[in-house]
Amino acid sequence: MEDSYYSIDAILAENQKLQCTFKHSVPGLGYLEGGDAKDIKESDRVQLAYWLALRPLLQTGSADFTIPASFSQRVQNALNAEPRSVRLSSLVGGGGHWYALGRMIAQLLDHKEATQLAGLLNKTFQQRLIDLMDQAQHFGGSSTTSGQGGEDFREGFDATERELFALAQDSTRATKVWHESSDKNH
Repeated sequence: MEDSYYSIDAILAENQKLQCTFKHSVPGLGYLEGGDAKDIKESDRVQLAYWLALRPLLQTGSADFTIPASFSQRVQNALNAEPRSVRLSSLVGGGGHWYALGRMIAQLLDHKEATQLAGLLNKTFQQRLIDLMDQAQHFGGSSTTSGQGGEDFREGFDATERELFALAQDSTRATKVWHESSDKNH
């Protein structure tokens, strides 16, 4: 994922919600809770988009956040046991930007927790990449003319993995066309 102001993937990832707990009462922001309350009171919990929570609330110390369930110990255990069997797309909404959200959350954590989360993201990506590339080559090299092979396999992918899968399929198809055209010339 590109860390650009204009990146649609970055915008979608930053729109993921974080559970924030306010440390202080804040007058006039009750609408963030979605109710009729005029103010947010100390210890109120509110689901806020990452982009809204980060600068104005977390960096100023006005609120704390809870690590989302998509990075809970249960998910970590499943990923450590068999990362290829976890459907990352279902862990976060908005197109399944699990890796991007994990990177952003790691920036909010202390060094030890950030290192642990970064390690999990890296290990998961590396172990899933093998199957991703293998299946992309299989479906990219098959005789499907629509170029849509592997939908069932891709269904559990994170947005980054889906993009890599499509690129690998395109590369395999281009290599196959080149190989077949060079065979005809000989």
